[in-house]
Amino acid sequence: MRENPYREDREELKELLQQYQNIKLGRSHSFLEEDAFERIVDYYDEKDDYKEALLAAETGLEQFPYSSQLMIKKADMLLANRKYHLALEVLETAELYDSTDVNLFILKTDAYLALDQQAKAVELLEAALKMFDGEERLDLLFELADVYDDYEEFDKVFDCLQLILEDDPNNEEALYKICFWTDFTGRNEESIKLHQKIIDDFPYNEIAWFNLAAAYQGLKLYEKSIDAYKYAVAIDEKFDYAYRNMGDAYLRLRKYKDAIEVLERVLELSRPEDVIYEAIGHCFHRLGNYAQARFHYKKAVHLNPEDSKLYYKIATTYMQEEQWQNAIKQLENAMRMQRTVPEYNLAMGECKMNLQQFKDAIIYFGNVVRSKPRNAAGWDALIRCLLKAEYYDEAGEQCVSAMKATDVKPIFIFYFSASLFLSGKTKEGLLQLETAMTKAPRLLKKFVELNPAILQNNQVIDIIAQYKKGKKI
Repeated sequence: MRENPYREDREELKELLQQYQNIKLGRSHSFLEEDAFERIVDYYDEKDDYKEALLAAETGLEQFPYSSQLMIKKADMLLANRKYHLALEVLETAELYDSTDVNLFILKTDAYLALDQQAKAVELLEAALKMFDGEERLDLLFELADVYDDYEEFDKVFDCLQLILEDDPNNEEALYKICFWTDFTGRNEESIKLHQKIIDDFPYNEIAWFNLAAAYQGLKLYEKSIDAYKYAVAIDEKFDYAYRNMGDAYLRLRKYKDAIEVLERVLELSRPEDVIYEAIGHCFHRLGNYAQARFHYKKAVHLNPEDSKLYYKIATTYMQEEQWQNAIKQLENAMRMQRTVPEYNLAMGECKMNLQQFKDAIIYFGNVVRSKPRNAAGWDALIRCLLKAEYYDEAGEQCVSAMKATDVKPIFIFYFSASLFLSGKTKEGLLQLETAMTKAPRLLKKFVELNPAILQNNQVIDIIAQYKKGKKI
């Protein structure tokens, strides 16, 4: 056994390269075998010196003109130098001497793809699949999958990967790739069957468990996906993507405490990411723990300070606690980046309105209405603000505009009625209230919130009572 085989190989390669240089310069040299030229080509190829590698292959072919291996290497270098037609000519010659080398078909495929001849590439590979088995057949299937990807025959990409896994269930490359293509093609049921069979034969294949879980997740079978992810992390406790996806599944089920637990595990296993902190913040937000939600949103901001929606989310936690000034500071950060986002303007308007800065609030709500005229939320906020600011006539005008823009949503009839009552136009207010009650009596509470004293009006009470006696409330 050699003491230092790596050093000996390096010295041997160094000697071969020196002899090759002697050949190029026309000096006396030792005879180089065919495999020596192959090693020299590989050396330059690894150094990305494709022109020198091509020259080495051509020099070798001068001494071994019938070497199919050197022809294949020459063709490979021609492809690297974008000489696709020449490469095909060399490969055709190489095939005359040895038609059983799988690299012939792979390199021909690369040439056809480079020449935008996908149909020829498919035909070639499908014919070649009948000639090979074992590792060589798998290589061809991977190549065919890439061709179908380039050809945008995405279901056939899935088919190729499925064939690979039927032959080699533990093939990691195919397992990783089929997870993406399952999601892309939506072939979740087939993926479930495939991976269940793999797991039956290889129960400790954590990638198969992960893919099974992802397929369940694609069908929105979140409980089943979580169970499968748990098997994946039981086999590989550092499988961070399994924890990540499990966290998403828990979120979908609104199991926020469980989601927090697994997402915190992701942070332990991988480098910090803003999306993970944001997701944890979302969970705390949903649980009503606004301080912890803020803490994690701010962690996300630290990693991604250009994401305006993170500042908006921090602002909403302050709004839940009625800390309007703090919310405004965060919204200002968000709006420095994206001033016209309707949600940001709506939130800013709410803050200003709660601080009784009605003129500013009306401007922000007006921005929302202009950008989304068919959306009821902007109109709702604008009209409520006008009523609180005691701009009753303008509120009435905006109610009419809102009804036109939103196909007469009943809430705006209620608001119109409220504006009329507050303007002292009782008769018109009663008419609008009756109309509103015929359409959506369930919205009465919002009408009363605008003006609780309205319940002291006997005519209003009569209208309400009329609908309570019937079937309408």
